Amino acid sequence: MKRRVAGLLGATLAASMMLGVAAQAADITVNLGIWPEDTLTDEITMHEGFLEKMKELRPDVEYVPAYYKYSTDTFMPMVEASTVPTVFESWFTEPQKLIKQGAVADITDQLEERGWLDAMNPAIRELLSDENGRIYGTPRDGYALGLMVNVDLFKQAGLVDENGVPKFPQTWDELAEDAKAIKEATGAAGLCLLAKDNAGGWHFSNIAWAFGATLVTENEDGTFTANLASDEAIAAMEYVKSLKWEYDVLTADPTSEDWGTGFTQIATDNAAMYIAANDAVNQPTAGNGMALENLAMCAIPAGPGGQYSLSGGTPYMFSKDATPEEIDAALDYLEVMGKCPVVSDETVSGLEADAQMRKDAGIPVIQKFPCWINEDFLAAEEKSIEENANVDPALYQPYFDAVSADGLRTEEPGQTQDMYAELTKVLQAVLTDESADVASLMQTANENYQTILDNAAPAAE
Repeated sequence: MKRRVAGLLGATLAASMMLGVAAQAADITVNLGIWPEDTLTDEITMHEGFLEKMKELRPDVEYVPAYYKYSTDTFMPMVEASTVPTVFESWFTEPQKLIKQGAVADITDQLEERGWLDAMNPAIRELLSDENGRIYGTPRDGYALGLMVNVDLFKQAGLVDENGVPKFPQTWDELAEDAKAIKEATGAAGLCLLAKDNAGGWHFSNIAWAFGATLVTENEDGTFTANLASDEAIAAMEYVKSLKWEYDVLTADPTSEDWGTGFTQIATDNAAMYIAANDAVNQPTAGNGMALENLAMCAIPAGPGGQYSLSGGTPYMFSKDATPEEIDAALDYLEVMGKCPVVSDETVSGLEADAQMRKDAGIPVIQKFPCWINEDFLAAEEKSIEENANVDPALYQPYFDAVSADGLRTEEPGQTQDMYAELTKVLQAVLTDESADVASLMQTANENYQTILDNAAPAAE
């Protein structure tokens, strides 16, 4: 019972004819690993509405909430045990690895029948494709790292213009000076820097790019060479060290700061700045009670090597054990969510429901990254945002201006999460020991990472 660009409504009539007048029990089960976690009650309510819609559109399918948070530690054991949800979310660092491991389903045929293939952003399509051009996922959203800013702390430090918009730092040197001024004026940390888990290395990689570093290079034979000990990478780590020991502008213990605590720190006026992305504006606001007018975003500052914004996103991927019918039913659910390039009553309703949910929940309703290039769909998406706008665009415009330019850069290739882990070890050392030898630590990290890359390299023929 395939769905195509014509939308779900016509397919519903076909389903009714096939099922007959008498109601039948669902003969397809879709485990929704994309179901929101328990704390996101507004999103759960929205998804419950989607379920009700699916009962009308796909009465032959049972959609089962099955929240799953992707983890490199848990995923492969789930694959081996055949317990992966039908559809789940990952990160854009993962598809190539999962494809090579045969851990996810090829959905090319379903996407082609729906007319979605040519509507996908080519850069994202490449991330989700194997060497033969077969596709293994669809995009949920995209992001680029920037700086989230606590407007009130900037105001208290006199770092706002006549309209109350923060005077955002343009360079990493300016960030250090602004952070120092904020701490002197308010007592709050100027910056929340992460150094607890892989997110620390993730954020650091963006700082390293600004200092001119390339952290890993891909060789012609498919192998990779680690560059964590380059002069540029060492300079970036020396800068981070100075934020702790020279400027003293970080939160009390960066080694206890992870992705979630960073949002708490800026939301509760304990830190003025935090590296984060547009797709997480719900975290400080709805998640931590920050007033909408107190949150702003700007570009990642520039360094001696230029200005870059690490870009990525979240793909929807599918269990390798899912049948074509289950995959098709899962894609129908994504269509009702508005997470596809189709413009139909169902998708427009999904887009409006998402924007309305954000507005009602006190989440900034701001523009999105274009995962799809279908102009009609992008126009419908923009309209839903404009009709529910709830923040001053000036608080976000510098961020969107920067990430619409040429500075977007995808995450480093290779065993990316392992690289982040090695970098976090160095962060932990330099932020807890003033005498730490940055160059030596980065050399050790480089050697460790190279060993990981070598062990993961394809066997020579």
